[in-house]
Order: sequence, then C-alpha cells, then structure tokens
Amino acid sequence: MIENMHFGNIAIVGDVILDRYISGRIDRISPEAPVPVLVHEHLDTVAGGAANVAANAAALGARVSLVGLVGTDEYATRLAQTLARWDRIDTSGLIRDAHRQTTTKTRVMSGRQQIVRIDNEDTHPSDPATQAELVDRACMAIDGADILICSDYGKGVLDDGVLEKIITRARMRGIPVIVDPKRTSFAAYRGATLVTPNRQELGRATGLPVRTDDQIIAAAQAAGAQFGGSVLVTRSEEGMTLWQDDGTVSHVRSRAAEVFDVSGAGDCVVATVAAILSAGQSMETAVTIANTAAAVAVGKLGTTTVSRAELSHALMRDMPDSGKCVSLEQAAAMARDWRHHGARVVFTNGCFDLLHPGHIALIQKAAAQGDKLIVALNTDRSVRRLKGENRPIQDERARATVIGALRNVDLVVLFDQDTPEEAIRAILPDVIVKGADYREDEVVGGDIVKANGGRVVLVDIMPGRSTTSLVRQAGGQRRAGTDTPA
Repeated sequence: MIENMHFGNIAIVGDVILDRYISGRIDRISPEAPVPVLVHEHLDTVAGGAANVAANAAALGARVSLVGLVGTDEYATRLAQTLARWDRIDTSGLIRDAHRQTTTKTRVMSGRQQIVRIDNEDTHPSDPATQAELVDRACMAIDGADILICSDYGKGVLDDGVLEKIITRARMRGIPVIVDPKRTSFAAYRGATLVTPNRQELGRATGLPVRTDDQIIAAAQAAGAQFGGSVLVTRSEEGMTLWQDDGTVSHVRSRAAEVFDVSGAGDCVVATVAAILSAGQSMETAVTIANTAAAVAVGKLGTTTVSRAELSHALMRDMPDSGKCVSLEQAAAMARDWRHHGARVVFTNGCFDLLHPGHIALIQKAAAQGDKLIVALNTDRSVRRLKGENRPIQDERARATVIGALRNVDLVVLFDQDTPEEAIRAILPDVIVKGADYREDEVVGGDIVKANGGRVVLVDIMPGRSTTSLVRQAGGQRRAGTDTPA
C-alpha cells in the first residue's frame, strides 16, 4: 500500500499563494448597509497555489524543492513561516521581488459559509533579471528532481519563456512534467507529459462541450494535440478521466462524499499524481490514488493537505471487497483494481486438500509479502490427474470454502490445468510464493511475474507436514485399530 511506497524528489515551479481565513460569528445585520456584521474570532493562514501543491506532496512523504516569486511584504514572511512547518520542503528557490506583492487570497468565513474573498495580487511578468534568476533556480531544482510540476495560476510567474526553458530542461533530464493549467490554450505547455485541467478549464481551452464521457474524451484529445501529451480531466463528483497520448482512455469514478470545500482540491490531485509517479508506479495507479485523495480533500474545510495515513485509510475503504472464490476473469479485474489502489498482489497455489499447519504457515508467510493474497486451487479433475483417483479427500467447493475462510486470504480462484500458468498470466501478481522445496527456476509462472517487474519468494515449509502423509498415517491407524483385539 501507499505507506510502503518510497517517494522521490519533486521540483515545483509556479505561483505561490498565501491563503488567509478570517472566521467569526454573525449575529446581526449592519445598520449602515444590508450586510452581515462578522464578529472576528480567528485568523488562520495556510499555503496556497504552488505552495499548497508542495505541502500536499510533503504530507505524503515526498521531498520538494519549491520555486516561485513573493514580495517583500509581511505576507511573504507569513508564507515562509507557514512553509517552515514542512521539513521536506526546500524554500531556497523562493525569490523576493520588491516590485510585486505576495499573492494572497483572504476568505471571510462564518461557520462553513464563505462570505467574501479578497485577493491581493500582481499578475505582470517580472523584469528580465528576476526572470533569469527564477529560471536558474528552477533548473537547479529540476536537476535534483524525479518529476517537475508547473503550477500555473496565471499570476505572472510561468510566462511562455519561463515555461519553455524549464520544460526543455526537464525533458533533457528525461523526467516527467505535470502541469496544472490556467490558460485559454495549452499550447504553451508543449513538451509536458500530463496536463490536469478541470472540466471548465478543458472546455475553455478547446471550445468544445464537456458534459458527457464522449465529449470529455473528444475535448481531452483536442487538448492533448495542443501540447503533445496526456490529459487528466478532473470532473468533481464524477471522478476523473485520463486520456493518454497513445489513445488509451480510463474513467475513475468517485465514491460518494460530502463536499465541504473544493479549495485546493486540484493542488492535491497534481501533488498526489506526481508523488505516486515518483515512487515508480504507473499513471493509472497514480490517477486512482489521486482520485481518492481528492475525495478526502473536499471533505475538509479550506485549503488543506491529505496525509499519508489519511490517504492509506481511504484507499483501504475504497478498495473492492475480496469476494473469496471468484472466476479467473473476476480475479484478474480485482487484482488490477487493487494494484491501481497501490496494493501489492501476492499469489500462491496448491491442492490444499486437508488443511494442516504446514498450509497455514505457507499462507501466513505468503500474506506477509504484500497487501492482498490470491490463492489458486486445483480443481478436483486437476487433483485427480496429479494425485490419483483417490484424491482429493474434499471436493473443490469444500476446499475453496475452507481456504476462503482464512483471514489472510483475500481471493480464491480455481484452475483446471495441471499448472497455474494461465491464472498467473491473467492475474499478473507482484509476488509468487512457493515452498522452499522448489528452486526458483522451477516455480511455474515465475518468469512471467519477473518479466513484469515482480518477484518469486520461496518460504520454508514445515517438515513432515503434507496431506499425503496425513492420509497414510490415518490409513495406518485404521488398520492398527482393526487388528487390535476388542
């Protein structure tokens, strides 16, 4: 699961923002004008914009280098103090520009109701010297990073020239580039790996309708053509749609969740995708996990972060139920879904005719190798071919029921062949576990799993513990009982 992932280094370049929340209670209407009077109680400040992307990535466990522009005002100092809470964020790339004010969004709140938002910002490009320093610091961050995020809030930091230089630098280093866009065209992001617009941003950039799945796909394809990469469309309560530049499309639906505040949800998505990719996971896995992270984020009030523990708990809740004995097709589909949720899938197989301590030890050791365990059982016909006409002792339904009742087992699947190779090809587990009475090169399907980036694990078995020996022992005891005088 996500707690076992090792995240890399992320360079984040873009518009850093200080988010301020003034909250209090409203008891009356002003006599001066028909507006509510807020009795001030609290002032909270949190990181916003690119700074919030950095905070979300750090909350998951990634190391971040943040590059952007702030003013020389008190808000810049307050933003620095806010970011100092995160020891995984390097803020040496923040440049103080005396010719601009720190971008600040002040929200006035009563309970969960936002009354008004006040923005302080300068959106003009910086002077050439400041831009050159910005690019230099960005390139230093990129040179030590595994992924680049461009967080474009349209506040003047990521102009066309800066984007071209930093995306080119990232491509030279061969690292992915993810862009959170705020433009009416995505052409300036040419060379990016992934752009993450919401539905409205996608429609604005393409001029196309974006209501249905088919419309979203067509618009994403048009957007991808503008910059030459893939598009992840965030669709609020409808989840997300990933259109990849090879034409692959996948929809990730959101679970039902109470929405309190969508502020910063996009920041959470782009940070999570980048963090998961930096851990060597697939784009599909990154998007599935980011969808769950977004559902957690919108359930909180205000711009906020999602911790690794919160996300791990939500992923476990969202992961499909096990279902015990299922068809091979169902097992393969569930294994794919588990992996997209960040789980490592383990596979072991056998007849498991009379369950004994040796079987239990094998299953426990197998389960310890990952997050989800699939046990493949030989059908009755397969057992008879391998063990003889007197086996199995218990039929396949009974054996599946017993194995499926073990708490370490998540799925049981039956196979009718002499070996589980077909099941392994369909499921593509991350780990195959067999007893140490095998050599690694003797494990059926081991080559398939290793070619897919997985591994084979051989575990010690309990000597003298086998169904065959139990059957022989029971037969000997019966004969001894028959021969003993009454």
